[in-house]
Amino acid sequence: MKKLLTLFSLVAAFVLVISGCSNDSSGGKGEDGKVTLTAWAWNVNVGALNEAAEKFKKENPNVELKVEDIGRLDVYDKLSTGLAAGGVGLPDIVLVEDDRIHGYVESFPKGFLDLTKEGFDKHGESFPQFKNDMAKVNDTYYAMPFDAGPTGMFYRRSVFEKAGVNPEEIQTWDDFLEAGKTIKEKTGAFAMPLDKFKDDPTFRMMLNQLGVYYFDEKGNIDLTHPKAVQAMEMQKKFDEAGLIKDVDGWNGVVSATVDGSVATIPFGAWYYGTIIDQAKDSKGDWGVFQLPAFEEGGNRAANLGGSSWMIPAASKNAKEAYKFLEYFSTTPEIQTMAMEKHGLFPSLNTAYESELFTANDEFFGGQPIWKMFTEEMADVPTAYYTKDYSLGLDEAIKAQADTFNGKDAGKALEEAAKRLKDRTKRDINKH
Repeated sequence: MKKLLTLFSLVAAFVLVISGCSNDSSGGKGEDGKVTLTAWAWNVNVGALNEAAEKFKKENPNVELKVEDIGRLDVYDKLSTGLAAGGVGLPDIVLVEDDRIHGYVESFPKGFLDLTKEGFDKHGESFPQFKNDMAKVNDTYYAMPFDAGPTGMFYRRSVFEKAGVNPEEIQTWDDFLEAGKTIKEKTGAFAMPLDKFKDDPTFRMMLNQLGVYYFDEKGNIDLTHPKAVQAMEMQKKFDEAGLIKDVDGWNGVVSATVDGSVATIPFGAWYYGTIIDQAKDSKGDWGVFQLPAFEEGGNRAANLGGSSWMIPAASKNAKEAYKFLEYFSTTPEIQTMAMEKHGLFPSLNTAYESELFTANDEFFGGQPIWKMFTEEMADVPTAYYTKDYSLGLDEAIKAQADTFNGKDAGKALEEAAKRLKDRTKRDINKH
């Protein structure tokens, strides 16, 4: 009997601890009727949330927001742990990168608030199709689109001028290949940087502009698609011509940006912030043009990066969290603030009506660079990530390394697809 009482006491204590964690995680209403929402985010997103919350409070004085600045990967560790525990310890609001949304919803189908039931679908036309596709699973919104990463070729004006290359004449990747050879010969600068054996951002951008990705719309492995092979073969052409500077991770890309050893950096619009922060002395020496197409008149739009906001279903303040996030995500002035002060390029198309998105940028030689990025958004194809995105990324990088080491691109991707099939049990799309 004594043992049973001891066991019961332990269980009761455990329940109290769990309940306490759950209550603390989402604030809750105080005796004065005020609600404290908790949010998990990282980096510049924290400042954007806090500023939006101050403006929101003017019309909603009963709502407070407590933002926890947590490292990106730490957010995912804590989120996964909380979801696996049935929602214990989770916040009311969490920032999630677009490539992870579908994976979380597929793994935890009841883990997040159904935003369609809350009425968010009425805002669908305010966002580009690809962001809507990322925010929805089976036509149901589980996330509110936030920032995006429309892509471009950030380039050094002085390097192009010294080589006698006009960026406006670069329409295709073949054009850029020839321009890169001229630039290397006359200036010594590489065409672009890449951590060739650890990351594949250029390959991902190429896939996206071609309308394919690691997986297709049905979730089948699509690495053997002819367009995927085309993209990998194009990268190989640049490598064989000695035009890719092999760098060590993110710091290597930034170093190449600062020292001018590369003529261009193909990246998302968010890289603007890194350039103006890390390469201050190069003000006026920058420009940007769209990704080259694979054929004359082909698509030049793609996206790299971006995130959205989600509300864990366990939130005790889901109603208030939804109201705040709806305000944050669909108010042009708020999205313009996030862009102007924090460099977060908005997905909300009504925000583009601000002068900010048509103004000339002095750091970029007076070019209205944001106009180019905003016009690109509507043409970005949807990338299908699935919950196995990280495994797809891993195998694509291996295929890229094999290709750069001399293997045929088609063969390398075929082998990667087979390994991915073994790891995910997904079918390979036959072409």
